[in-house]
Amino acid sequence: MYIAQEESFGPVMVISKFKNGDVDGVLRRANATEYGLASGVFTKDISKALYISDKLEAGTVFINTYNKTDVAAPFGGFKLSGFGKDLGK
Repeated sequence: MYIAQEESFGPVMVISKFKNGDVDGVLRRANATEYGLASGVFTKDISKALYISDKLEAGTVFINTYNKTDVAAPFGGFKLSGFGKDLGK
C-alpha cells in the first residue's frame, strides 16, 4: 500500500497483518521501501524485539512505544531518509 511505503509525517501508524512466526517475512516487507527514518516493534518477546530491531533498516527503532526519545540522542535515517547518525556512515 502507498501509505506503508511513503515517508509520512504526522500522526500516522500503519499496522499490517502477518502469519504467526513469519518474522523474516515481516522484515522483508518492512525493509522493502525507499525510506528508513524510524520504525516501531510491539511484542511481549524481548528476544524477538531485539532481533527485529537489529535487522530493520531504520535510523530509530522504538520497542513497545513510539516517538519517545531524548533530543540529545543521535538521530538519522537510512536510504532516502538520510544516512547514518550524526552525519556519519
